[in-house]
Amino acid sequence: MGGESSTAVSRRGFLGATAGTVASSYAAGKAEARAQGNQRTIDMTDGLVFDPEETTVAPGTTVVWENVGSVGHSVTAYEDEIPDEAQYFASGGFDSEEAARSAYPDGDIAGGETYQHTLEVEGTYGYFCIPHETAGMVAELTVSADAGGGDGDGGAVPDIPESARVVGIVTMAAMVSVVLLAYFFLKYGGDYGLE
Repeated sequence: MGGESSTAVSRRGFLGATAGTVASSYAAGKAEARAQGNQRTIDMTDGLVFDPEETTVAPGTTVVWENVGSVGHSVTAYEDEIPDEAQYFASGGFDSEEAARSAYPDGDIAGGETYQHTLEVEGTYGYFCIPHETAGMVAELTVSADAGGGDGDGGAVPDIPESARVVGIVTMAAMVSVVLLAYFFLKYGGDYGLE
């Protein structure tokens, strides 16, 4: 490295490490989002609602209903509001709406607990919470190939072109180098006319 100061070498090393960290974080986040790409979460709240009330997912998506409150709920499909070829679902593992209704509170999902079901057949699925059906805790799921992959935030992870990723990394490196140069000049800088 003949003649380069140790500060310049350490800055270059720092910038390279920063760019590498940004790229690694990006890749890890994208891989995690893709691994969860076939999962969608719907909250059940103390306000007696499914949130969101209407959801569209791709075939093969596992829907996870999470009770985010303290009031117990159920997830129970309306038997006559699911596609003919679809498997019936209800928290508690019941195979019919009548069985789920008559066995309640079996199938109750307490606060902090979840229930999940994978939806394979395209179509519309109506479902409800047994103890809060009359309060309007009713919702609808649509399974459609046009939905694309879903995640917990309601959309697919966009593919970012390689050129945009490189521009982002270079921009981050440039910003860090400006901060380091400003620090260097303020700490070791020349004569600023202050006497």
